[in-house]
Amino acid sequence: MAKRQRRADADPATRPCPCGASQPYPQCCGRLHRGEADAATAEALMRSRFSAFAAGDAAYLLRSWHSGTRPARLRLDPDQRWTRLEILGTDRGGLFDTAGSVAFRAHYRQGGRPGTLTEHSRFVREDGRWVYLDAQPE
Repeated sequence: MAKRQRRADADPATRPCPCGASQPYPQCCGRLHRGEADAATAEALMRSRFSAFAAGDAAYLLRSWHSGTRPARLRLDPDQRWTRLEILGTDRGGLFDTAGSVAFRAHYRQGGRPGTLTEHSRFVREDGRWVYLDAQPE
């Protein structure tokens, strides 16, 4: 039974989504990454972007970036493993808003060492969809 359990845990289709939700990745952020759904709120987009970093999905990160601030290319560091997301707070960014912000702490491991990234990100709607605009200056 232990072997069977380990196999199930190793299966990406049954693992919890990297964003911290209890749903498996394919039913959670995977739907957004595949283009089957759009994020309903700024926080949902933030969570999906964290999951895209964890999954190495640079294409989704570029698609979910505002056209005015999006870089031409994005190269993800293969040695950096994003491990956990903490939402510290949100301001607006709901179903009927056109702008909002999310403060978060993202945990990662790089070179065997733990690290964190803390950011207060701004999001806006572009063509009706939530997109990442930029990080608020500290």
